[in-house]
Amino acid sequence: MTALDAALVSGRREAEALMVDTITLYRPGADIFDRDTGQTIPGPPVVTFYTGKARVKPAQLAVSEVQAGEQELRLRQYRITIPQSTPLPTSGERPRPGDVVDVTASPDARLAGVRLWVQSVLESATATAWRIIAEDRS
Repeated sequence: MTALDAALVSGRREAEALMVDTITLYRPGADIFDRDTGQTIPGPPVVTFYTGKARVKPAQLAVSEVQAGEQELRLRQYRITIPQSTPLPTSGERPRPGDVVDVTASPDARLAGVRLWVQSVLESATATAWRIIAEDRS
């Protein structure tokens, strides 16, 4: 084992030790209109990329405010890390902007239940974790 390999093994172990949240990363299906309630509900996921431990943390303190239609949204950016060893689905599809991260559990009760939208996915053979940049559009 080279010095780089040993450093990566150690770094990946330390990165995973910080993963105290639980997420599901998926590509959402088309929305479905419920005629009984008059509401549009999210369709089932088309592809689930990952379900398991993760680290979810704000990427910056600043919040961007944008207008969407007649509504003002605040965009907060988050950095999500999942184990570097996470395999791609058998279909070979990769996460892309517009995919969704649902925080299903967290020691921070304010974070549990948050939905984030993927902005970018960062890959590297020498990374200690698989990093995803996502935003909260609330």
